[in-house]
Amino acid sequence: MHSASQSALNHADDQLEQVISDEGTGSAEHLAQVSQELYAVAAVLGEHIELRRHLVDPTGSASLRRSLVENLFSEKVDQTTLQLLTTLVETRLTSPTDLVEAVEILGRTAALASAEKDDSLSDTEDDLFRFGRILQREPQLRTLLADSSAPVDKRLELLSGVVGEKLTPTAYRLLEQTVRHPYSKALDHAAERLADAAAARRDRSIARVVAPIALSDEQEERLGDVLSRLYGRSISVQSDVDPDILGGLVVRVGGELLDGSVARHLRGAADAFPT
Repeated sequence: MHSASQSALNHADDQLEQVISDEGTGSAEHLAQVSQELYAVAAVLGEHIELRRHLVDPTGSASLRRSLVENLFSEKVDQTTLQLLTTLVETRLTSPTDLVEAVEILGRTAALASAEKDDSLSDTEDDLFRFGRILQREPQLRTLLADSSAPVDKRLELLSGVVGEKLTPTAYRLLEQTVRHPYSKALDHAAERLADAAAARRDRSIARVVAPIALSDEQEERLGDVLSRLYGRSISVQSDVDPDILGGLVVRVGGELLDGSVARHLRGAADAFPT
């Protein structure tokens, strides 16, 4: 994805994370609905190249692109979904292909956040990973599920027959979308990428903490409460011991690092002295 498109996606993703963190809008049911709607919009965009071009047209104004989205989808999707779509087109993506990809990524994020809310994210990750392994071992199944010349209903019927009710609802919905719109026959890799995304989402809710001495259960619980309030979502603590940090804590949540160690402060003080 081009840098400008990534910037637009990041902006929309920030908005989605705010929805996820809000107790009123961030329910599992609402996020599942938003996910389904985003995937449906991505399918429409995938089928209509002229529409995609209009929505990323650099010669048109942001307000014109926004109006086009509102006219097409305002009566068909939830307000959250509509806001995410308008944010994408107002910020402007670089290419029509990037637009479809960005909408699908937001749909995937909403689906995984829904699983996070109903405490099924870990099982969803496992289901997606195992299904990817099944597809690697069964090339004929992989080919049949990715055969875009076959009717969609038949491919979905095959998927249902293979997995039945063995998967979490979120895992099944994500795989269903992948089978509906296979961009290549490498569905095993697609399933693995979904599993990776689930793992990354789960990592957002785990604080990996390094302390100079072992934390007690009470201290971990108290720290988890503080971080949960800070991030607006439930955060569990996994702690490790490293005497070299001397004091304080080093906390990593997802890609964010909070280094409050004594060692860091000493390094900063040493760097401040002239050599």
